[in-house]
Amino acid sequence: QVQLVESGGGLVQAGGSLRLSCVASGRTFSSYAMGWFRQAPGKEREFVAVLRWSGGNTYYADSVKGRFTISRDNAKNTVYLQMNSLKPEDTAVYSCAADPTAIYRGMVFTPGGYAHWGQGTQVTVSS
Repeated sequence: QVQLVESGGGLVQAGGSLRLSCVASGRTFSSYAMGWFRQAPGKEREFVAVLRWSGGNTYYADSVKGRFTISRDNAKNTVYLQMNSLKPEDTAVYSCAADPTAIYRGMVFTPGGYAHWGQGTQVTVSS
C-alpha cells in the first residue's frame, strides 16, 4: 500500500502563509489522484484541492481558489499545498489522500473516493 506522511502545519497569523508537504511511498503514482482535505472541529471533512499525478491537472474548492496552490515534485514523491492569505476560518486538520482509480470512478472530490490517507497536520490561523 501507499504510505503518506504529512508535515508543515503550525500556528500562523491571519494573512500569513504555510506550505504543507505530503511524502508518498510504496506505489507508483502515474494514475493517482492526490488530494488535500480538511476538517474543523464539529464539521465534516471537506475537499480542498486535488492533483492528477500523471498530467498535473488541478482543481480547487471555491473557498480556497486563488489563495491555495497544489503541486508535485516527482523526484521527491511529494505533493505540496501552498497556503497564502490564510484566514481564521482555514483553521483545521489538513490531510492528504491518494487513490489510483478515484479519477476513473468520478470520486476525486469526496473523502470516500480515496483509499490512502495521511495522519493529518494541524493548521491554526490566529486573528
